This record gives sequence, structure tokens and C-alpha cells, in this order.
Amino acid sequence: MFKGLLAFGAYCAALVASTSDGSVDVPNCPATASVAFTTAIPSGTPCPLTRIDLCYTSTTLNLVFTAYNETNFYYNPDHKTNDDIWAYEAMEAFIAKGSDDPQTYLEYEVGPNNVTFNAFIYNPSRVRREGAPMDQAFISDPLGDGFKAVTRLNKLAVTWTTESQIPLALFNGEDSTGSVWRMNFFRTITSASEFPEQKLCGWRNTGEANFHVTPAFGNIRFV
Repeated sequence: MFKGLLAFGAYCAALVASTSDGSVDVPNCPATASVAFTTAIPSGTPCPLTRIDLCYTSTTLNLVFTAYNETNFYYNPDHKTNDDIWAYEAMEAFIAKGSDDPQTYLEYEVGPNNVTFNAFIYNPSRVRREGAPMDQAFISDPLGDGFKAVTRLNKLAVTWTTESQIPLALFNGEDSTGSVWRMNFFRTITSASEFPEQKLCGWRNTGEANFHVTPAFGNIRFV
């Protein structure tokens, strides 16, 4: 019961930072803004609470992902950087600089074992349309490029958290106070008994079982 109240409190606090149209004002660190979601994509049925705290510095976008009500902590122990961690359990951020519905954006993911997926996605149809080009360019040395990820599992509290830093230079975006970004956030949930089936959860509903729908991305302002 106590764990449930803590999760509900975190959910309510996160809602304060996000308006109904998916717009969020993100402050300079150490202050943070938050988004949270509890619904599946595309059905809108319940999902475990997921929360992302955001802030920025002159050189990095800082994201703290928290997965609540996590009972599986399911991942492939053989996976290395940029393997298909999205097929298991992961928390994800899709990120583009600018106000337009993006055709190119960063897909950043992290699993419970702190393995990350880091790639720029080329999606000229903006919706992963069948027959349209769809490609990815991996970031092969994320640590050398300035990415950071620290993941902590708390099985007693049924949560896992990842503190991430993403270099803004990837987007020609250093010293970005006043800039506008487009982002969406997701979580995939599965277990040994359910794999390869997954529950897809997200912040801005894409309307289909497909995260790569950029008109659904929210509006993020660095203030």
C-alpha cells in the first residue's frame, strides 16, 4: 500500500509539469521538469507508471527515467551496446531539435542492465509508412561521445531508475536556452513467460503499435 501511495504521489507531481497538449518547459539543471504516463499504446489501457525528469546544461540533456511497479526486470544478458534491447524491457526517449514534426531524430534506449541503444533514425514519412525509406545510423561509441547512463535496480521497491546524459552537440544544440524540441517517451514491458509479446507504454499516444510517429511527439521548451 505504501509503495502504491509513493508511486501515485510521483505521478501527480509529474503531471504538474506537463500540460494537456504535451508541452513541457524544461529548466536549467539542477531544477527539473517531469513527464509521466500510465497508458498503453495504442489501446490506452493501464500501464505501470513511468516517470522522466528532465533538465539541461549548456552541453547536455539530462534525463532520469524511473520505472515503477516493475516485477520482471527482463533483459537479454548477452546484449551489448546498440543490440535489440527494445525487444525486451526498456525505457526510451525519441529526441529532435526544432518545432517541426521531425524526419530525423535520436532514438535513445536503456535496459535494466544499463545497456543502451543509441541511433539517429531516418524516417522521411514521419510515420514509418510501409514502403517508405526507414534507416538508422548507430552511435558506435556513446561513452566516448559524452553519453552517460547509470542504472539502479530496486527489486524490493519494484522500481528501476536510470540517470542519463545526452550531449547536445549531437544536435548542434549547445547553449540552447530558449530553444524548442520535439520528444516522446516510451517503455516496453515483457517477461520470460510473455516474450516476445510486449506491452507498449508511452507519453504521447501514437495511435498505433509503432513508436515512430513523429507528429505525436510532444513540445519541449528549454527555459
